Amino acid sequence: MKAIATSLAMSAFAATGAEAQQNPRVAPPAVYDVAPGLGHFTDDVLFGEVWKRRDLSPRDRSLVTISVLISTGKGHVLANHVKRALENGVEAREVGEVVTHLAFYSGWPNAMSAVAEIKKVFDELKIAPVRDSDDALIQLDAAAEAARSASVAANVAPTAPALADLTNRALFGDLWQRPDLSARDRSLVTMTALIAMGQLDQLAFHLGRAMDNGLTREEAAEAITHAGFYAGWPRAMSAVPVLKTVLASRDAAAAHIPAGADIKVIKHGSQPVSGPEERFTGKVQVSSAYKGDGAARIGGATVSFEPGAHTAWHMHPLGQTLFVVSGKGWVQKEGGMVQLMEPGDVVWIPPMVKHWHGATADQPMVHFAISEALDGNTVTWMEKVSSEDYSRGREAG
Repeated sequence: MKAIATSLAMSAFAATGAEAQQNPRVAPPAVYDVAPGLGHFTDDVLFGEVWKRRDLSPRDRSLVTISVLISTGKGHVLANHVKRALENGVEAREVGEVVTHLAFYSGWPNAMSAVAEIKKVFDELKIAPVRDSDDALIQLDAAAEAARSASVAANVAPTAPALADLTNRALFGDLWQRPDLSARDRSLVTMTALIAMGQLDQLAFHLGRAMDNGLTREEAAEAITHAGFYAGWPRAMSAVPVLKTVLASRDAAAAHIPAGADIKVIKHGSQPVSGPEERFTGKVQVSSAYKGDGAARIGGATVSFEPGAHTAWHMHPLGQTLFVVSGKGWVQKEGGMVQLMEPGDVVWIPPMVKHWHGATADQPMVHFAISEALDGNTVTWMEKVSSEDYSRGREAG
């Protein structure tokens, strides 16, 4: 770290607050020769005020800064800010993981260019080659992931199936679970990159995800403010309405939570009941059923099917998501092919699509089912599945 501090002291742009007090001129002399106003704003506002604000930690400010520079291809000014990030507590492994993460959000060319500049810094500071962390993978929220995956299946897969597969398998199934960067920091890096690139379509989702991952609303606002100096004022100002909408939505949702509401833990296998004969064929157990409180419309349960057991035909007014926990199962919409479901698969059934699902003929299956209520109704049950329809599963494999 002494080598880092020495390097920072030699870099005008990387001067710390104490150094700035000793030498008010943080900007290089050439700035004063060409644009003295820029020199003033650099010294007195950017480094003299913004970097000192306590609404965001120096470490987070460094993550925001290098994320803007990497995602916008500003590699030529990256080195000094990487040194500053190391001084502010960002580990070398985390710097590398920011680059890896942003390859997916700003493109491989930007990431590769950043690697070349960061390697010079690591060589200069004699930082050893980075290795992947041996820590356990980050476990993402199962319900949130099921909803996200269902959205990808509904909106992306029909048009670009390979992109949908890579989104679920590589981006969220691998990258977001890597322990080399915390979920909160990944969210901070992602939202910053989207702001810097002016990609606001997905910003609301990632702002909400960031706050779910631990970023406070004050930190989110300050990250946008800080990014304004490195990505430009228009980018920051365009992000403000998105944040405003996200905060209003979260406040509205919180306002509908009953007073004294608390977290509920529905224990695995709790409250088991047999699936009603008029709705199921074969032996089926429904357990761990839940329904959201207040204005929440979501509900679900764990459903266990013995071999050959399956639902009757039915449909859901707002669709249904199935997450297969174990075994093998079949699912079919009316008039469609029987499709195989295996552990880890997420199945999205669109609203008002008549369908059935259950175990294969020779293996049991357990899935977690999630659906939303419309006017209090989550499902409309219909006739039982004929043996001829169910037997098509054998033909499908």
